[in-house]
Amino acid sequence: MIIGKTILVILVGLAGGLAVGSGFVAFITVLDIIPRLAQMIKGFDYIPWFQRALVVGVVTFTWIDLRGITFKLPQMVTFILGLFHGVFVGMFAAALTEVVNVLPILAKRLNMANAILFLLMAMVFGKVVGSLLHWLIYVPK
Repeated sequence: MIIGKTILVILVGLAGGLAVGSGFVAFITVLDIIPRLAQMIKGFDYIPWFQRALVVGVVTFTWIDLRGITFKLPQMVTFILGLFHGVFVGMFAAALTEVVNVLPILAKRLNMANAILFLLMAMVFGKVVGSLLHWLIYVPK
Protein backbone atom coordinates (compact mmCIF):
# COMPACT_ATOMS: atom_id res chain seq x y z
CA MET A 1 0.00 0.00 0.00
CA ILE A 2 2.81 2.42 0.89
CA ILE A 3 4.64 1.63 -2.35
CA GLY A 4 1.48 2.40 -4.35
CA LYS A 5 1.10 5.78 -2.65
CA THR A 6 4.77 6.56 -3.21
CA ILE A 7 4.50 5.71 -6.91
CA LEU A 8 1.35 7.83 -7.19
CA VAL A 9 3.09 10.81 -5.55
CA ILE A 10 6.06 10.40 -7.89
CA LEU A 11 3.81 10.24 -10.97
CA VAL A 12 1.76 13.29 -9.88
CA GLY A 13 4.96 15.22 -9.14
CA LEU A 14 6.47 14.36 -12.52
CA ALA A 15 3.24 15.22 -14.33
CA GLY A 16 3.00 18.57 -12.55
CA GLY A 17 6.66 19.33 -13.24
CA LEU A 18 6.27 18.45 -16.92
CA ALA A 19 3.17 20.65 -17.20
CA VAL A 20 4.80 23.64 -15.52
CA GLY A 21 8.08 23.14 -17.39
CA SER A 22 6.29 22.87 -20.72
CA GLY A 23 4.34 26.03 -19.98
CA PHE A 24 7.54 27.86 -19.05
CA VAL A 25 9.29 26.74 -22.23
CA ALA A 26 6.25 27.71 -24.33
CA PHE A 27 6.16 31.12 -22.65
CA ILE A 28 9.89 31.71 -23.26
CA THR A 29 9.48 30.53 -26.86
CA VAL A 30 6.47 32.76 -27.56
CA LEU A 31 8.28 35.79 -26.15
CA ASP A 32 11.44 34.98 -28.17
CA ILE A 33 13.60 35.98 -25.22
CA ILE A 34 16.78 34.20 -26.31
CA PRO A 35 16.78 35.41 -29.96
CA ARG A 36 15.84 38.96 -28.89
CA LEU A 37 18.63 39.01 -26.32
CA ALA A 38 21.09 37.80 -28.95
CA GLN A 39 19.81 40.42 -31.39
CA MET A 40 20.15 43.21 -28.83
CA ILE A 41 23.77 42.42 -27.99
CA LYS A 42 24.67 41.22 -31.51
CA GLY A 43 25.71 37.86 -30.11
CA PHE A 44 24.05 35.25 -32.30
CA ASP A 45 27.07 33.00 -31.75
CA TYR A 46 26.20 32.84 -28.05
CA ILE A 47 22.61 31.58 -28.38
CA PRO A 48 23.55 28.05 -27.21
CA TRP A 49 25.21 29.59 -24.14
CA PHE A 50 22.09 31.64 -23.36
CA GLN A 51 19.97 28.51 -23.64
CA ARG A 52 22.28 26.49 -21.42
CA ALA A 53 22.40 29.28 -18.82
CA LEU A 54 18.60 29.42 -18.73
CA VAL A 55 18.24 25.65 -18.30
CA VAL A 56 21.04 25.36 -15.72
CA GLY A 57 19.62 28.29 -13.76
CA VAL A 58 16.09 26.89 -13.71
CA VAL A 59 17.20 23.38 -12.73
CA THR A 60 19.69 24.57 -10.10
CA PHE A 61 17.38 26.98 -8.34
CA THR A 62 14.44 24.58 -8.51
CA TRP A 63 16.60 21.98 -6.77
CA ILE A 64 17.73 24.55 -4.19
CA ASP A 65 14.11 25.56 -3.56
CA LEU A 66 12.94 21.97 -3.19
CA ARG A 67 15.74 21.22 -0.72
CA GLY A 68 14.93 24.31 1.36
CA ILE A 69 18.52 25.51 1.18
CA THR A 70 19.12 29.06 2.39
CA PHE A 71 22.18 31.22 2.00
CA LYS A 72 23.59 33.69 4.52
CA LEU A 73 25.32 36.08 2.14
CA PRO A 74 26.86 39.50 2.73
CA GLN A 75 24.68 42.48 1.87
CA MET A 76 26.80 43.44 -1.16
CA VAL A 77 26.47 39.97 -2.69
CA THR A 78 22.74 40.01 -2.01
CA PHE A 79 22.53 43.44 -3.64
CA ILE A 80 24.32 42.22 -6.78
CA LEU A 81 22.16 39.08 -7.01
CA GLY A 82 19.05 41.19 -6.50
CA LEU A 83 20.20 43.52 -9.26
CA PHE A 84 20.60 40.60 -11.68
CA HIS A 85 17.19 39.28 -10.65
CA GLY A 86 15.64 42.70 -11.27
CA VAL A 87 17.26 42.91 -14.71
CA PHE A 88 15.89 39.47 -15.61
CA VAL A 89 12.38 40.29 -14.40
CA GLY A 90 12.51 43.67 -16.16
CA MET A 91 13.59 42.10 -19.45
CA PHE A 92 10.92 39.46 -19.09
CA ALA A 93 8.22 42.07 -18.45
CA ALA A 94 9.47 44.23 -21.31
CA ALA A 95 9.38 41.27 -23.69
CA LEU A 96 5.86 40.40 -22.59
CA THR A 97 4.76 44.01 -23.00
CA GLU A 98 6.30 44.14 -26.47
CA VAL A 99 4.65 40.91 -27.60
CA VAL A 100 1.22 41.92 -26.35
CA ASN A 101 1.63 45.50 -27.69
CA VAL A 102 0.36 46.96 -24.44
CA LEU A 103 1.86 50.43 -24.81
CA PRO A 104 0.53 51.32 -28.27
CA ILE A 105 -2.95 50.10 -27.37
CA LEU A 106 -2.92 51.94 -24.03
CA ALA A 107 -1.60 55.15 -25.62
CA LYS A 108 -4.27 55.01 -28.31
CA ARG A 109 -7.07 54.45 -25.79
CA LEU A 110 -5.86 57.32 -23.57
CA ASN A 111 -5.35 59.64 -26.57
CA MET A 112 -1.64 59.85 -25.70
CA ALA A 113 -0.18 58.50 -28.95
CA ASN A 114 2.37 61.31 -29.15
CA ALA A 115 3.33 60.93 -25.45
CA ILE A 116 4.35 57.25 -25.33
CA LEU A 117 7.74 58.17 -23.85
CA PHE A 118 6.05 59.91 -20.89
CA LEU A 119 3.71 56.97 -20.42
CA LEU A 120 6.65 54.56 -20.43
CA MET A 121 8.65 56.68 -17.98
CA ALA A 122 5.63 56.93 -15.66
CA MET A 123 5.38 53.14 -15.65
CA VAL A 124 9.11 52.73 -14.97
CA PHE A 125 9.20 55.28 -12.15
CA GLY A 126 6.02 53.84 -10.67
CA LYS A 127 7.58 50.37 -10.61
CA VAL A 128 10.78 51.68 -9.04
CA VAL A 129 8.98 53.71 -6.36
CA GLY A 130 6.63 50.82 -5.61
CA SER A 131 9.52 48.38 -5.26
CA LEU A 132 11.47 50.75 -3.01
CA LEU A 133 8.44 51.32 -0.78
CA HIS A 134 7.84 47.60 -0.56
CA TRP A 135 11.41 46.64 0.33
CA LEU A 136 12.29 49.61 2.52
CA ILE A 137 9.05 50.10 4.43
CA TYR A 138 6.68 47.12 4.20
CA VAL A 139 9.07 44.16 4.46
CA PRO A 140 9.70 43.36 8.13
CA LYS A 141 13.33 43.36 9.16
